[in-house]
Amino acid sequence: MNDKNRSQWDLGRFINTLSYFEVIPFLNCIQKLIQGRPQDTQHRPNGEKSVGVILVAGATGGLGKRVIRRLRERGYQVRGLVRDIDKARSILGNDVDLVVADITKPETLTALVMANIQALICCTAVRVQPVEGDTANRDKYYQGVKFYQPEIVGDTPENVEYQGVKNLVAAAAKYLPAANEKLIFDFTHPSAELRNIWGALDDVVMGGVSSSNIQLTENTAVFAGNVSTANSGGFASVRTKNFDPPFNLSGYTGVEIRVKGDGQRYKLFLRPDATWDGLGYSYSFDTVANSWINIRIPFAELTPVFRAKTVKDAPPLNTSKISSFQLMLSKFEYDGALNPKFSPGGFCLQVESIKAYGEKTLPKFILVSSAGVTRPGRPGINLDEEPPAVRLNDQLGGILTWKLKGEDSLRASGIPYTIIRPCALTEESSGQELILEQGDNIRGKISREDVAELCVQALEESQVHNVTFEVKATENKVNSRNWETLFSGLQSDK
Repeated sequence: MNDKNRSQWDLGRFINTLSYFEVIPFLNCIQKLIQGRPQDTQHRPNGEKSVGVILVAGATGGLGKRVIRRLRERGYQVRGLVRDIDKARSILGNDVDLVVADITKPETLTALVMANIQALICCTAVRVQPVEGDTANRDKYYQGVKFYQPEIVGDTPENVEYQGVKNLVAAAAKYLPAANEKLIFDFTHPSAELRNIWGALDDVVMGGVSSSNIQLTENTAVFAGNVSTANSGGFASVRTKNFDPPFNLSGYTGVEIRVKGDGQRYKLFLRPDATWDGLGYSYSFDTVANSWINIRIPFAELTPVFRAKTVKDAPPLNTSKISSFQLMLSKFEYDGALNPKFSPGGFCLQVESIKAYGEKTLPKFILVSSAGVTRPGRPGINLDEEPPAVRLNDQLGGILTWKLKGEDSLRASGIPYTIIRPCALTEESSGQELILEQGDNIRGKISREDVAELCVQALEESQVHNVTFEVKATENKVNSRNWETLFSGLQSDK
């Protein structure tokens, strides 16, 4: 092709592309100076905010705030469910996503509260404290030490431990994904964060003139544009910015994408590292014009490629480290072969969701209950040997009885769950040896730090789905825990 037949290449769009994806960071600064805009001092958008959220109920409590901290340290996107936003900000800070609701009032558990949730951890509980004037050393109760004259402060156990949990379970059942799925992108509920993650990456980077974009409407993402083969080009794509931290999809078999296309063949890329022009793992899929279809893409069937050429000696995709996703329409398949369903010109691909799917069932609802819930009224129980909550269950408004009813509402819901029954909670440091049992017979104590870690670990362990267990700590310190071994002796409730 001679110069007269070449189409006009757009240098500005080339710079915008590299700037958007921060390929050459100083381009971003130069572009802002040229355009007269002040440099953005905010952190670049965190891709994790576009994915399934872990909703934490009881977020401002002694346990809930620890659960939130540990989830965020692990790279989860977290949303705290609170009743008092000002109080919550003073406890959790300004950088935690918070929603205002009251689990005792089901009408407050709206779509806004529950949108995009991947799993839920319930740390709510009624407030129990020594009767005023009973003791000046209020730490006696909070350290799990024997105390006298406790009382309920605020709402009743029936409202919080049973009706509230039941309301939360009913609301979650409407929004949680299937048991063996992890929602990655839900374009039916577009957010500001989601809009800031995807950007166009067309053949302008290779000298071509194809043009595309991605637009988020009320309930779908629309990848559309025009593909031109001028200037030896012929592809258009949209790609995410790199995730930090990357996705860990190691517990899943593949990804599923729900799309409505135009009959052409598209590609999905998963990239295991953050390099701009590195190895990608690709899968070609055909669309049906004007029809919604679900396409399952097993990780084992992804093709390792570099610039549309297969890489024969590439390792299998590292599914524990997915840094970016990309959708593409190209005239090429691989190694110079042409896409048999490609047509230059206008195109349109609508996307509802991208999710990971697996063979194992992971818990979606973690409920923190209490050891002793089955003991009030149980034959053979020696109350003198039981902790205060068991001995004083009636005096405390039937707190354990209502906790058990709350557990039962979760078991009956069909949601994959884990119910953790800790012994007396303390403010001690974490790192003790843990003992897990079933049957509700153990007594002892455990730090809130260790229970928070249990909640987070349960999200990733298929062994504890539909499992109820009690837990206490010993006096022995441990340097590390093998959670798979720790959970291995537990039996399913079903």
